[in-house]
Amino acid sequence: MNTIKVQPVRDLRVDFARWAVAQTPKVRTCSTSEFAVPPQLFTHMPERLLVGSVVDGHPYVSPAGDETPEPLTTIPGEPLPPVPDFAYPPGAVPLPEQERQLATTSPATADAAMTAVLVAADLAATNHEQPAGAAPLEGEGAAITCDVCGRPFGTPRGRDTHRRQAHPEA
Repeated sequence: MNTIKVQPVRDLRVDFARWAVAQTPKVRTCSTSEFAVPPQLFTHMPERLLVGSVVDGHPYVSPAGDETPEPLTTIPGEPLPPVPDFAYPPGAVPLPEQERQLATTSPATADAAMTAVLVAADLAATNHEQPAGAAPLEGEGAAITCDVCGRPFGTPRGRDTHRRQAHPEA
């Protein structure tokens, strides 16, 4: 069946969905942000639901010649356009330079950095392992070592978890 793919403006998605489920048969979605509208229903849709939408990959142009807002398009990895001053609430404080630089880091780099930090924190929290090259642990449990490889651990639980994961045959 031939359909017209309509990606409504974010502000009109709920209204568009209400219209879509009120049809017989219901208009279905074809992606997380697009609806597959049959051609016979497209010609009878309320104009207000189409203003600003993307229809079959092209911005909707009203037959009445009304101005339609240009949809916001961004390029992955490129910085976003500057935010106008009126968008900030009164008394807003700008970010320090270091945080501002982190905020403009590419999404892939930020994702990789956060994943590395979370994995390291998770390993340290669950295994209570001592990082490589660190001084020997002091206090209770300082002498807890893996009897297969000799690696030191802070708790018996950390050693046992290591043993199960690193030496399953032992």
